[in-house]
Amino acid sequence: MTDTEDTAGPRASPVARAALLAYLLLIVYASWYPFSGWRSSGLSPFAFLTQHMPRWWTGFDVMVNIVGYMPFGVLLVLALHPAVRGMWAVVVAAIAGLLVSGTMETVQNYLPTRVPSNLDLLTNAGGCLAGALLGAWFAPMLLDRGRLYELRQRWFASHASQGLVLVALWPLAQVYPQNYLFGNGQVLPLLSEWLSEWLDTDIDLVTMLRGDAPMSVEQYWLSETIITACGMTGAALTLLCLTRRDAPRLPLMLTLAAVGLVVKTLATSLFFAPANALVWITPGAEGGFLIGLIMLAGLAFAPQVAQRRLAVATLVLSLIVVNTIPANPYFVSTLQAWQQGKFLNFNGAAQFLGMAWPFIALWFLLLPSHRLNRP
Repeated sequence: MTDTEDTAGPRASPVARAALLAYLLLIVYASWYPFSGWRSSGLSPFAFLTQHMPRWWTGFDVMVNIVGYMPFGVLLVLALHPAVRGMWAVVVAAIAGLLVSGTMETVQNYLPTRVPSNLDLLTNAGGCLAGALLGAWFAPMLLDRGRLYELRQRWFASHASQGLVLVALWPLAQVYPQNYLFGNGQVLPLLSEWLSEWLDTDIDLVTMLRGDAPMSVEQYWLSETIITACGMTGAALTLLCLTRRDAPRLPLMLTLAAVGLVVKTLATSLFFAPANALVWITPGAEGGFLIGLIMLAGLAFAPQVAQRRLAVATLVLSLIVVNTIPANPYFVSTLQAWQQGKFLNFNGAAQFLGMAWPFIALWFLLLPSHRLNRP
């Protein structure tokens, strides 16, 4: 997980530090979303610390708060390595987690849609502490010549740190409910909503671009096939641009796609109830996934320049299609069962990640300094 070969002992991990920054931004986005209606209640911003515990809470809420901060604790310990190790790293990470969670809760005093809670503060800090303990346990394996460290050096380019963080975020970008499988980057509906509120009139950019002609069922299926195939292929080819020649490229791509499907299934189960865990399986999604697998099997051993160009092309095509077709009527009806209340704290961050991932990937692939040459 380091950027250079380690010949003189343990070294810092740019991957962990980049991932820590990305995860901190997600925490901020999740905690302060929707960033509107700022006002002062007239109370002390720290009053929530001495209030009684909330009367209405569920075990699910506590679990989400703990699990949500565990990766933050893990990344804190890994980012501190090797300057701070062992229990000292755990102590520093626990204090940092308490400060970050306290800041998030304090600022919520000024947001009308958010309510600061001492229970949230305790569970978030507890999750960070649990993650820090796990990070201290696994740090030697990950950073000090452990098996995973050796695989990182053997399979991936030495300067692939930022790209690995980007690829690792792709499965998480599938968490927020989307019209189509792997249909990340849908920005026009959100822009339409913002413009409608700003101009105080109904604006639909998708309709303005494609007209009022209705789409047939076959057209929806074809669109989803293109979106699914291109979204998966673009993400997998981005991963391939980071690998060395002797890396198991096809298994790595299949693993990435499989993790994306697993995350999608688990998120759908939690959002829409377990009975709807596989509601994303449609004829278009099945066809797109199969076509994506065929494309990846043929591109796994192509020259890296071709892989990078095709990654850009497939991501752009997916963005064009997903932003120029109306919402799937079946998806709209399914959204009515969305249990948004359970995930209110994470909806904004999940939506932002799902919307932004393709654009960040394109920036990474097109920036000259990120054009990696396979060693």
